[in-house]
Amino acid sequence: MLAHGAVLHKNFFSAEQLVAIVKDYRNAALPPDEVAVMDLAQKVSIRANDVSQDDVEALRRHGLSDEEILDVILAAAARNFFSRTLDALNVRPDEAYMDLEPHLIQVLALGRPYP
Repeated sequence: MLAHGAVLHKNFFSAEQLVAIVKDYRNAALPPDEVAVMDLAQKVSIRANDVSQDDVEALRRHGLSDEEILDVILAAAARNFFSRTLDALNVRPDEAYMDLEPHLIQVLALGRPYP
């Protein structure tokens, strides 16, 4: 999550906004469509077998196309695969991430402890 968080911080959100999103994205002042996207991504990550047509319809109601919904599912699944692979191999994040604010590193560094 550290690499993705660094990109989001560089291009879109302040450190405080990112911390709020990580801690509780539903109450982080995000637009409703972004909350719905994160709901589906979280469900894919935690309980992929529970994803249903209702989840797809929820995103359609927010104006997402079927291609965009597939992108959400594929991105969540790919991120989980890649992150778990890196964690299992004990791959350390690049030193460039040490430039992030320390409290942001603590929130974004999931898995093995990061200095």
